[in-house]
Amino acid sequence: MAVRAQYNGHNDVGVFSNLTNSYCLVAIGACEQFYSVFESELYETIPVIHTNVANSCCVGCLTVGNSKGLVLPNSTTDQELQHLTNSLPDKVKVKRCDERMTSLGNLIACNDYIAIVHPNIAQETKELVQDLLGVEVVPGTVANESLVGSYMSFTNKGGLVHPKTTRAQLDELSSLIQVPLTAGTINRGGQAVGKGMVVNDWMAVTGLDTTGTEMQVIESVFVLNDVQKVSTGISEEMRDTLIEGLGQA
Repeated sequence: MAVRAQYNGHNDVGVFSNLTNSYCLVAIGACEQFYSVFESELYETIPVIHTNVANSCCVGCLTVGNSKGLVLPNSTTDQELQHLTNSLPDKVKVKRCDERMTSLGNLIACNDYIAIVHPNIAQETKELVQDLLGVEVVPGTVANESLVGSYMSFTNKGGLVHPKTTRAQLDELSSLIQVPLTAGTINRGGQAVGKGMVVNDWMAVTGLDTTGTEMQVIESVFVLNDVQKVSTGISEEMRDTLIEGLGQA
């Protein structure tokens, strides 16, 4: 299912949370309504962990993870690292990363099998992501944007990418990741789909400004309605509506 939320008036839910199939991180300092959106749907399946990272509420921007691991910036405090280690499931490995570009969630997009990373990310970071998350690591861009974590989001079932991604690149990325992808927007025309939402294999949380059409695209491409997966063609009309609206903005 797909639901809407805000973090203290901010619609970029992906900045303040991180959702995988094994755990969910939510930033400290939000109103109870923000937490209840996550906890009401996830409490029986995965832990919802209240935390800050590097003394910041931007836990989604600063971290990257999947069901097997969690990579943190080197500025993560010892107390935060210990809290996360104690709170995460035993199977989830967690480690700090000595990457000069600390916003790991903006630099990397991944699922349980592959990570698309910023072209200039350090080799040591690539190796850590590969080992800790158990994924293939591929440098790349989306719609000429190198902050791939900000402009794409994909799970083991599907993905949403920057609305100006060309058909050729969409096909190339879909073949690489091995899931159907569609180009679209979030939060009423926002291009930073990775910042505007969090999603795992059964739930997505978007900002309150996300339109009904955008929600339909999300539920379809991420296969969130417990219906049989259909071809990416199902979203062509919705995608055209979104792109048309973006051009008029």
